[in-house]
Amino acid sequence: MILTRAKSSDRRKKTAGAAADAAKAIDFGPLATWVGFNLRMAQASSFQAFSKLSQDVGENPGRFATLMLIAKNPGISQTALSRANGRDKSSLTPVLEDLVRRGLIQRQRMHNDKRTYRLKLTPAGEKTLAKLIGAARRHEENLDRVIGARERTRFLATLRRIAADLG
Repeated sequence: MILTRAKSSDRRKKTAGAAADAAKAIDFGPLATWVGFNLRMAQASSFQAFSKLSQDVGENPGRFATLMLIAKNPGISQTALSRANGRDKSSLTPVLEDLVRRGLIQRQRMHNDKRTYRLKLTPAGEKTLAKLIGAARRHEENLDRVIGARERTRFLATLRRIAADLG
């Protein structure tokens, strides 16, 4: 049995090494120095790392911002949430329907406008969000380790400028 584990471990190491070698062999051309491409790659890596940390919660990490925005803005409309979350209303609706179905949020129609919904977390949603916040804090610590505490403020300012000027 110990031999089987060692062989399995060796296979994983060889596979990981081969993947790293294959990535080194790729010529990225101008993409290697383009901010947009590197920003996209960094976002993908960050999302994957957060996904690993949030697995124990049993919640998709993409739901984190949605739950947080609803928690911090009880009664927020779906339209305001879609703007704040940077999501199109049509892609946000199935997310909200899923959160309602699982009992994490409540959606209530406005009395004066039956087309508008107001959103708020349920107690189950608050518990889920608390767990996700724990995972997010660990993720932020990892990002701070990579970015550096001194660079964090400047890095965030740059990201906000990109979002504001190009968004």
